[in-house]
Amino acid sequence: MSMQRTMHINAFLFGAGHHTMGWRHPDSSAQRVGEISYYEELAVLAESGCLDAIFFADGHSINRDYSAGIPWLLEPITMLSAIARSTTHIGLVTTVSSSFYTPFHAARLVASLDQISGGRAGINVVTSMFDAEARNHGFSALPAHAQRYERAEEFVEVIKQLWDSWSDEALPMDKERGCFLDPEQIRPINHAGKYFSVDGPLTVPRSVQGQPVLFQAGSSETGRAFAAKYAEAIYSVAWDRESALEFAADMRRRARASGRAESPMPILPGLVTYVAPTRAAAFEKKRALDAYLDIDAAIAQLNIFTGQDYRGHGLDEPVQELPPATTFAGPQGRYQTVQRIIGTMQPTLRELLGFLAAGGGHATMIGTPTEVADEIQQWFESGACDGFNLMCPSYPHSLQDFVELVVPILQERGLFRSEYPGTTLRESLGLIRPTIKESVAAQ
Repeated sequence: MSMQRTMHINAFLFGAGHHTMGWRHPDSSAQRVGEISYYEELAVLAESGCLDAIFFADGHSINRDYSAGIPWLLEPITMLSAIARSTTHIGLVTTVSSSFYTPFHAARLVASLDQISGGRAGINVVTSMFDAEARNHGFSALPAHAQRYERAEEFVEVIKQLWDSWSDEALPMDKERGCFLDPEQIRPINHAGKYFSVDGPLTVPRSVQGQPVLFQAGSSETGRAFAAKYAEAIYSVAWDRESALEFAADMRRRARASGRAESPMPILPGLVTYVAPTRAAAFEKKRALDAYLDIDAAIAQLNIFTGQDYRGHGLDEPVQELPPATTFAGPQGRYQTVQRIIGTMQPTLRELLGFLAAGGGHATMIGTPTEVADEIQQWFESGACDGFNLMCPSYPHSLQDFVELVVPILQERGLFRSEYPGTTLRESLGLIRPTIKESVAAQ
């Protein structure tokens, strides 16, 4: 008798919350976003709900022209190393840029986090987006998109080899023979490629989970191809179940074509939730955060996204459907997301601006705990996803609502775990412990 499939839920921790202006609310945690104790408390809260992992994105520059934005005030691997000491089971995932890190540096940092946490580390490999970041790393600008992904492929190949450069028997620690390590079990990788030259081996032993888990979040054609080849779990963007189904079907097809049909590859769309005892109270939570929006700036941004002019549109008047995307000359992804929000929610202009402010086009569920759990279940059971990457509009309040009100319902329905299956991130995600590649072990 087969076991019931259960979902995976990550908590994407960011500042005072994912609502861009929610930090202005009197009850926000904005004053604590530079304190490690704050993130430790959020991680402990997420772990109390048996969530798979917490996730930190990262940025390598400050936008001085946007004074209202909360930047990344602390380096995430350092943060996660501290959080590892306050938690016991929850996974610890961070973004690492293949455009700015060298493979040895990244492999060593993340392998150290994996050791410190007892096998709970994960890495979301990105190619970065802004020239301002590149100028902090010795470049005048970022390379072209295709070149960044070419470098990313080599980057991942090298870090995986470095993580495998120690066998599981590399540390005999034999006091009688005076042999702490076995040189035959620690081997160089001797990589010489287009972007990197790395002798190896790594200076950090192999962890209890074998290798940190590789995540990916690109949605472009190149990003999808990269994910199908390397990703062990995927963060995705989908406003509604239809678009999530399309993405999931495409990624599963690509995985089969890459010979990975038998390997689990959890797909986790972003999810923004507003939860309260009544539906009206849940919408009031959204309204309370939306009240702090800079309306003029938000409308100017929406005009860019859509090619329309909403400056004379009443804030509490419904937004009309947009023309077909083929008529818009700008970026299609954002345009189609706004199109889907209008088509599925029939929002007023004020509501539309609020949806874009919290999550920027990720799925948004508003209602009672049962209503939100029902919608989550529909997505999961339809095959649109394997769970979600939770993007709470405000911390700690929204995360507390989800953990205390929604998670118990999912657990009662047998859709989510009530205890962790093991101690490593791979065990939580249902991933196998990778064996060392023969090509590396034979060197």
